[in-house]
This record gives sequence, C-alpha cells and structure tokens, in this order.
Amino acid sequence: MSKGKILITPRSLSKNGHPGLMDLEIAGYEVLIPFPGLMPREKQLSEVLPECIGYLAGVEKISAELLAKCPNLRVISRNGVGIDNVDKMAAEKMDISLKITPGANSRSVAELTIGLIFSLIRSIPQVNNSIKSGDWDRSKGMEIQGKTLGVVGTGMIGQQVISMAAGIGMRILAYDLYPNESLRSRDDVYYCSMEELLSESNIVTLHCPAGDTPLIDETAIAQMRQGSYLINTARSALIDAPALLSALKSGKLSGYAVDAFDKEPPELTPLLQHKKVITTAHIGGFTTESVDRATQAAVKNILDVLRTVDS
Repeated sequence: MSKGKILITPRSLSKNGHPGLMDLEIAGYEVLIPFPGLMPREKQLSEVLPECIGYLAGVEKISAELLAKCPNLRVISRNGVGIDNVDKMAAEKMDISLKITPGANSRSVAELTIGLIFSLIRSIPQVNNSIKSGDWDRSKGMEIQGKTLGVVGTGMIGQQVISMAAGIGMRILAYDLYPNESLRSRDDVYYCSMEELLSESNIVTLHCPAGDTPLIDETAIAQMRQGSYLINTARSALIDAPALLSALKSGKLSGYAVDAFDKEPPELTPLLQHKKVITTAHIGGFTTESVDRATQAAVKNILDVLRTVDS
C-alpha cells in the first residue's frame, strides 16, 4: 500500500522522467506526473495537489489559495534555489516544509553566463543568423582579457562566475549585501558599492534575488558605463524593461542577454525582439549534470521531511 502521493512538475523531469525519482517509489510513495513537459496552471494543480503529501515543484506559481486546498501536503521541494513562486507565509502557517537544492545548478548557470559574455561581445548569434539569411555581417567585437566584470550577487553562482572570469583574465568587481569573506582575500576581486560597479564595469551580470522594485532601472542604467553589456540569468523582475529597451536603442548599452522570464514561454516584447538582445529558454540549470544533482537533492529533501513526519 502506498504511503502517499508525490507530485512532480519540473519540466526537466516530467517530460522524460528521471532515474532519481525511483527513490520515491522504492520508499513506498506513488509518483504522479500528470503534466509531462508542461508548466501546470493553478487550476490544473488544484485538481491533483490536494491528494498529495509531497510536491517536487518547478517554477509554477503556488498560491495561498492553492495551498489552502491541500491539508495533507507536508513538503514542497524545489529542484533549484528560487522559492519566490511559493506563498511562503501560507506554507509556514500550514506547517509545510519548503526545501531547496542550493548549489545544484551553480556550475551550469555560471558556465552559461560565461557563454553569454562571449556571445554578447562577439555578436555570435547575430552573425550566425546573418550568414544563414544569406548576408555577411561582420560585427567587430572586443577581447575579454583585461575587461571589467561586475558581479551582482556573490552566492554560489556568483562565486563560480568570478572564478571562471578571473581565469580568462577579467578584472572583477563585486557587490552583495552580505560579502563573502573568502572572496575578500583574493587580489583579483574587489567588493565595491553598486554605483561604482555599474560605472566601472564593461559587463554586468546579475546573480541575486529580486526585490519589490527593479534593480536595473533608469537610474541604475544612467550610472552604467557607456556601451556596456548586461546579463540576467537570475530573475526578470530585476529589470525595468522599458528603461533597458531605451538604453539599447540609444546605444547606452551595447547588448543584453537574458535567461529569466516572468512567463514561460515569454511574450515577444519589443525588448526581447531587439537585435541587441540574446535570449535563452531558461537553460541555465538545464544540463545533464545539473538536473541529476538537483533531482537527487530534491528527492532526498522530500524523503527526509516525510521520514520525520512519519516517525
């Protein structure tokens, strides 16, 4: 007899399954994957989640109204670090444990960030599209060595980006509300104010949570170096889209790369369609290695919580 049902919704797992989910079945739980390859809406979730005691969740919205229908739910485990899609206050009131998998996708997001740096400064996607359309548009780029990278957020992902960027000869400026002491001891990393980071960096990359208002707004863009680049693999809410579009049109910024959207797939806004913008489909943590690490950690989190509940 099943110990209970556990819902699986991350698209990286629901489309083709994953061997790591077998640990849930071996432990005696019934695994539900009712939305293969899709991000479920709240109405769809409300038809399944109330019967579950565990939830391995993706980035879909998990509201207080939805949780109120789920009196048996004991744990929500994310195969990532972001839980801003979950009503945390409601989960706490219902004694639902919220678990994340810190570090599981740090390497893969950091590697994508480095890839986006090169894509931006050498116009790789644009030149590829030009040739395939029958044109020959040779965009002049710049070399990375000696250029300044501003890293906003020095958690696990930011630290990996810093190590990789330093390895290819970049100068690193860093900003974080809670600076990492081990980074302070390095002679190739310099913590500074946000204003200094923006004004001195050739490239700015965001690896921080979103607040109530955009971090990169008209004021912040005005402080940025003329012709600089911006990368966002964190949260779409960090960006004031109209202000950023205006900066790209004026030449204040030379390019923007983004892997984070408030809706997936996103609406094709004027910003996303701009020729200086590179978009990737939330693939930062979507590597074989990252999915394996995150799945194993998320499953372990669920089992650890449910064992405590059962004991």
